Amino acid sequence: MLRARGLRKRVARSLADATGRANKSTPKGVKRVASELRTLATEIEDRATGGPAKRKAAAKKAAATRKRKASQRSAAAKKGARTRAKAGA
Repeated sequence: MLRARGLRKRVARSLADATGRANKSTPKGVKRVASELRTLATEIEDRATGGPAKRKAAAKKAAATRKRKASQRSAAAKKGARTRAKAGA
């Protein structure tokens, strides 16, 4: 079944051996391999749906927003400083 789903022969055999020995409780090795396979599947799915490109675009947008907001804060601070300077003089 594992081979039919595209898993490499060696990995499938070692996984089958590990689960074949298991009696009721799941060995740590099997849990680890299953976790790694799950992680790999998630990563493949992410790449297939354009995840890295989406994140890069979102990061650029966020950086632009931070820069714009910083310049707005700076302009407001300068305006306030000018107003205080006029009031004090």
